[in-house]
Amino acid sequence: MLAHNSIKVKSRLLSPSPALVMGILNVTDDSFYDGGRYTNDAAVLRRAEQILSEGAAIIDVGAVSTKPGAADISVEEEWKRLEKPLELIAKNFPDAVVSVDTWRADIAQRSVEAGAAIINDVSGGTFDERMAEVVGRLQVPYVLMHTTAKPDKMQQQPLGEDMLLTMMQFFARQLAIFKEAGCVDLILDPGFGFGKTLEQNYFLMKNLSAFRIFECPILVGISRKSMIYKFLETSPDEALTGTVVLNTLALQQGASILRVHDVREAVEAVKVFKMYQMSNCK
Repeated sequence: MLAHNSIKVKSRLLSPSPALVMGILNVTDDSFYDGGRYTNDAAVLRRAEQILSEGAAIIDVGAVSTKPGAADISVEEEWKRLEKPLELIAKNFPDAVVSVDTWRADIAQRSVEAGAAIINDVSGGTFDERMAEVVGRLQVPYVLMHTTAKPDKMQQQPLGEDMLLTMMQFFARQLAIFKEAGCVDLILDPGFGFGKTLEQNYFLMKNLSAFRIFECPILVGISRKSMIYKFLETSPDEALTGTVVLNTLALQQGASILRVHDVREAVEAVKVFKMYQMSNCK
């Protein structure tokens, strides 16, 4: 059975067994799959309740689209989108573990003060040099993701032939920076779709277990992404089956967290995979 590290969240431990599910709650109108669905209070609460009732351990709230080519927004606009949803979740679901998807240190600070327990940074600390210092001071779990550039340029700057070596060097460098700042409970995300070609994404999935060398939990976010629907020549709406297949492959490779739009299906995949791991008939 694969070994997984527990994650300390506030006063409790989240123990992947074999993996946790993180449900996506996008409070933006331009996300590639569910943009515009959760931009009012009632919709936010319905989505948060759905994520929790279907078995997710974490609600991941994001206010900035990171799809390829997405334009940036101001820190004021990002916080304007985040503040009320965080308040609503804290009030109505006080025991929920909330992650905030942001690359800005100021937003990370405000989010934790508003009740968030995890920071999920698509830049791995490379877009805001203050992130390591802030996360170290806050002492919250931090998702350190690999990317090649900001969303508006990342697909123009894909990885080269030595992609695994490049990513290993990136993670080694960024982990050292965050550990030096006193950060604990660091989680690695290889960043599927961020500065990788379609073929590179599948090669990365095939070699995902290589990143276990860093002895950190691994988060995988491939939910309904273009590596599925472009390959199958369909659309994000028709990419659920491919998502479940790749999530199962990620579990086999040692993923500790699955970040998904479809929580129930991911939770069921984890349960089936756990049964498969435990089966030992003689």
